Amino acid sequence: MPSREAQPKEAQERLTALLDPATTVLLTVECQQGVVGPDSALPELAAVARLSGALANIARLVAAAHENGIQVMHAVAESRPDGRGGNHNARLFRTAARLPVQQHTGSTAVRVAPPVEVADEDLVVRRLHGLSPLAGTDVDPLLRNLGCRTLVVTGVSANIAIPNAVFDAVNLGYTAVVPADAIAGVPADYTPAMVRNTLALVATVTTTDAVLGGWRRPRGQAATAV
Repeated sequence: MPSREAQPKEAQERLTALLDPATTVLLTVECQQGVVGPDSALPELAAVARLSGALANIARLVAAAHENGIQVMHAVAESRPDGRGGNHNARLFRTAARLPVQQHTGSTAVRVAPPVEVADEDLVVRRLHGLSPLAGTDVDPLLRNLGCRTLVVTGVSANIAIPNAVFDAVNLGYTAVVPADAIAGVPADYTPAMVRNTLALVATVTTTDAVLGGWRRPRGQAATAV
């Protein structure tokens, strides 16, 4: 019987295989200034994202992806000033429309927030509707054209957009990997409960350090089969 000491190593090996740079895409969800920046429309969420270290961990993952030739995609939620094409069929949308900071197309609010950096090779996908970065957007066809098999999901919020992204990714046939310390929601203690009771059932839940470790394989070493 394998020893308890061997289990973490085996788990890391399985994760490394999933994270093959040739078939992995790192997705950041709503890491925009109007959501997680200093002038956020949702200051409680922005504070949790920063104080928990989630935003810093996302920045670490993005930087490592850039260094290792892994495709990065940023999913941004925005709206037109006249609201055309946006949803109005839930309390969330009606409340958002009354907030003092609006995620208007072309505004500072919809720029990716520091310390997350956007490289020239990154893809930025913007949506005017819905709750999911994938449903009804360009994300799925872009992922397929990129040869993606594993989608690493990071960002906010753990309340709505992150579970939507994970469920849609799994329904579309991708393997979802969630670094639990690179997502955030409100209240702060909701996120670990949601990860444990929901996301862990459908995604590979891990940590930022474990993902970074999976991307540090020696040059020329191929991923092993899962």
